Amino acid sequence: MIKVGNDYVVLADDQCILKVGSRRRAAQLISEATDLLNALASVEAPGIAPEAPSLARETPELP
Repeated sequence: MIKVGNDYVVLADDQCILKVGSRRRAAQLISEATDLLNALASVEAPGIAPEAPSLARETPELP
């Protein structure tokens, strides 16, 4: 984050991502984005569903 005039510019890999007027708001947005990225990284991709069900379906009994 750098100050440009009266605004704060958030940088990522030397690219301007966001410009806000408040240093506190810029820091809050950086923190929230970091939390979201960390949460995304910890989510495991679900496995591929099998072609057939794992349990055989029982035939219902008629009275």
